[in-house]
Amino acid sequence: MLCTRITNARIVTMDPTRPLARELGVWRGRVVGLDEDVAGLTAHRTVDLDGAAVLPGFIDSHVHLAWAGLKASAPAVAPGARADDVLRAVAEAVTRVPAGGWADLGGFDRRTLDRPLTAADLDAVSDGRRVFLGDVSGHACLVNSAVLERLPAWAVHPGGFLVEEAMGAALQSRPAHSLEELAAAVGRAARACRAEGVTACAEAGIGGQMFGRGPIEAAAYQLAHESGRLPLRVQLMVSADALRPVGTAPEDTTSRALSLGLRTGFGGGALSLGALKVWADGGMMARTAALTSPYRGGGSGSGQLVGSPEALEATIVEGHLAGWQLAVHAIGDRAVDVALDALEKAQKLRPRPDARHRVEHAGLVRPDQLPRMAALGVTCVVQPGFLRHYGDDYAAVMGEEREGWLYRGRAFLDHGVGLVASSDRPVADGSPLRAVQFMVERTSLSGRPIGPDEAITVEEALRSYTTDAARACHWDSDAGSITPGKRADLVVLGDDPLRTEVSRIGDIEVVRTFLEGDDVL
Repeated sequence: MLCTRITNARIVTMDPTRPLARELGVWRGRVVGLDEDVAGLTAHRTVDLDGAAVLPGFIDSHVHLAWAGLKASAPAVAPGARADDVLRAVAEAVTRVPAGGWADLGGFDRRTLDRPLTAADLDAVSDGRRVFLGDVSGHACLVNSAVLERLPAWAVHPGGFLVEEAMGAALQSRPAHSLEELAAAVGRAARACRAEGVTACAEAGIGGQMFGRGPIEAAAYQLAHESGRLPLRVQLMVSADALRPVGTAPEDTTSRALSLGLRTGFGGGALSLGALKVWADGGMMARTAALTSPYRGGGSGSGQLVGSPEALEATIVEGHLAGWQLAVHAIGDRAVDVALDALEKAQKLRPRPDARHRVEHAGLVRPDQLPRMAALGVTCVVQPGFLRHYGDDYAAVMGEEREGWLYRGRAFLDHGVGLVASSDRPVADGSPLRAVQFMVERTSLSGRPIGPDEAITVEEALRSYTTDAARACHWDSDAGSITPGKRADLVVLGDDPLRTEVSRIGDIEVVRTFLEGDDVL
């Protein structure tokens, strides 16, 4: 007897050996058969979907759940606001913060303001509170003098606009979030993901000094899971700076590890350990993504690496030798060079053909870098929503020659480079369906084409959120396609994206999601 029979559906399996079906059976959370395989079997529950489309649950391979949940409950300034409107929002927010406390606001985007803002401007409206105004990029912030005076000298910028490590120092000076506060934030963001058809995701870096939400961040995910607030599968990437030097036997290759020596593959089920996250550069909106040629526009420079190339190489090589899967944040082409050089050295020292190392973002990739990526078996985890929302700005600062290199699609596939899509929630829109539409259309919200030659097909875009995403997370034996034996992680859609006009894919309704055959949130 089946636990659940799903019938009267258009099942798009993403399994090339059996692309379509009408019904499927579920037993103990797994797909046991399709169509004739389950014909005649009784079931405890039958779900008639009245012709709706069923796809494998989407896998978002790069998210920040704790950050997204905290941001959703925090005040924010309106995008594109006038400077005076931003200051009014700050003045209102501090009234809800105890004297001497910390006021967190998001949504700040200095690129769109009518005039620059500084720490002194925040001082005038902060009423003695510490004010942290988070930039939309996640790589910068504006803080007031009450924050600056508590930072080490190297992190202080007189104007109060801090990027990368300096921003991390400001975050570290913040009063710690409680375990319950973090678990609640994770739960909020996880429910938002599942409402958009996401059944599994990779949390892109916990425990880091620069972007970590607290020293007990991992415990918050465990608490969210144990208390029934984690309605999807989560894989935790560990920030490389959370590792510590360890003394090991001479024959061991590990020189840095978590205190228990855990690595990729530990855990299972709803919560497990994933890749080692290494930050090689900053972000494009903050103009800190490391480029080989400068950003267009006066005073923008060429961005920056997070540490020296030698230090980054050492971290990547040691992580590889210790058995980790690497997820290297590299947005600019200079950072991509550093990542590829280090991964190439690591593979020569100790070949690991199935390491499945990843380049997170791969925001600007030159043509000469494509064959190197393919030769190294690298997967690029891109964020289509970045160009959909911010593409006009990115294209402007890259210029005509480099515009077509932004967040590639077709070139990766044509060169044999793994292509996986993700959201980087909350930096950009989390909807997989809207991302799929952009990957085919390659137009920003303003209607501007962004690298139109990089467009891919709808099926290829769906694979980047299902089968290829599962492989990038080492989940391919259990997820990514509707195949007998795999988990019954499913999304039910109002229309089939493969048969819908491309311009409407982003508006397809997510009717329900099943995690191991259960659709109860």
